Amino acid sequence: MGVFIKALLLVVVAEMGDKTQLLAMAMASKYKAKHVLIGVLIATILNHALAVAVGSYVSTIIPMNLIKIIAAVSFLVFGLWTIRGDKLDDEENKKVKFGPIVTVAIAFFIAEMGDKTQLMTISIAAENQQPLLILMGTTVGMLIADGIGILGGAWMCRHIPEVYIKWVAGVIFMFFGTLTLYNAAPAAFLGPIYLALYLVVMGVLIYLFGVKFAYFGQVCDIALNNKDTSIDDMAKEEKIKKRAL
Repeated sequence: MGVFIKALLLVVVAEMGDKTQLLAMAMASKYKAKHVLIGVLIATILNHALAVAVGSYVSTIIPMNLIKIIAAVSFLVFGLWTIRGDKLDDEENKKVKFGPIVTVAIAFFIAEMGDKTQLMTISIAAENQQPLLILMGTTVGMLIADGIGILGGAWMCRHIPEVYIKWVAGVIFMFFGTLTLYNAAPAAFLGPIYLALYLVVMGVLIYLFGVKFAYFGQVCDIALNNKDTSIDDMAKEEKIKKRAL
């Protein structure tokens, strides 16, 4: 159960402001929320089943200590990726000529390929030999995170600055990455010189990704536009009803 909770929480954190959460919010402006969530569920099961299979296979050919170091570095990368922000390309947001559920499932499956959530699932599966629990945890985590984006994105953007959400998520990732790396690294690399060098390098990377090359705003733009769109749609429906009467 601990692996399930870990996978769930890490995916929820990873999805905050991620490209696929942006896609969920954009799709919610076109289709019903339940159709979007069903599409997300289908795509996540297929995508993360593949990721878990890859991670489980990797664990059979690479020493566990090296896997932990790779997982730690990947968490640090995910943290930097998160504070930099993510964006949704027009190509990924375009409409596919299928029903809503199939359209969302296809779009999500493609968007998740090589995304940090999929890569993180591979890392967790390589580090823990409980593939079913990991698949369940990451799937539930995706539904929670994207459900928050679809149903509560506008509220969050009106009350919590987007930059705060991304920095909190990024710091959580970097904390776990640093802790895992410290526990897995050889003792020879734990001296004060190496630790100081690590802090300097991480400080520079955090500045570059979190300040110089960061981009924010698309999450709240999409969330608030979805809110406005729904209000406009309701107003139009009300006018149509009045005309009919």
